[in-house]
Amino acid sequence: MRALILSDIHANLEALNAVLEAAAGSYDTVWNLGDLVGYGASPNQVIDMVRPLAALNVRGNHDRVGSGLTSALGFNPIARAAALWTQEELTPDNIAWLRAVPSGPLQPESPTAETLDVSCAHGSPLNEDQYILNMRDAWAPLQQMTTAITFFGHTHIQGGFSQKEHDWHEVRPRYAAQNEAESWTLTLPPGTRHLINPGSIGQPRDADWRAAFAIYDTQNQSSNGDATITYHRVPYDLTASQGRILMAGLPERLAARLREGR
Repeated sequence: MRALILSDIHANLEALNAVLEAAAGSYDTVWNLGDLVGYGASPNQVIDMVRPLAALNVRGNHDRVGSGLTSALGFNPIARAAALWTQEELTPDNIAWLRAVPSGPLQPESPTAETLDVSCAHGSPLNEDQYILNMRDAWAPLQQMTTAITFFGHTHIQGGFSQKEHDWHEVRPRYAAQNEAESWTLTLPPGTRHLINPGSIGQPRDADWRAAFAIYDTQNQSSNGDATITYHRVPYDLTASQGRILMAGLPERLAARLREGR
């Protein structure tokens, strides 16, 4: 089984299109870790693409606020402006659908009927709004999560954390360039617990502007038969995405930061 893992698309249609084109033919199912909307200028188009595609959807904090489930008062002024704009822009059908998306962690089903020791969350599996940015943040989730692997987003930083007995490791993919498509594969040996972040499609914050995603593969693709996670970065039509943001009257900073990867 091969699962395409999407996270933090943030209404960036151009980035989503590039990811789906790059991943075509290499997955059997799709898991969405949340924050379909917020920041970007194409919330309806993104939801309309992901709704029929994803077998599993987890809500994000911008999904909650953008659909009016919770208040935007906790957001910074730029995020708040984007959330309020999103509330006005979404169709009634998409608002209703977004409000019904469940919170994580959720356990996906395999399309091949194999047993998966996997959970999907937006933030920490212990708290959907908690960021996992470093090993200190990862310690409690790795100890307490109910599955061997948890896929999470929220930080917009591709990578993750792993633990086996007294060995703890931070995972950061290594790439050679920043203007073309690249991938980096990590083996997931049994007996190790993993927190895996596929990165953000629509607004990366790891100093790499390219859209980020990952593919989880249980089909014995590693040399010793272990499951793997392959991290990907792909370029997209950045200028078009920035133009949509500016034409929508959203804060200029939301367009500028896409180029910075911050």
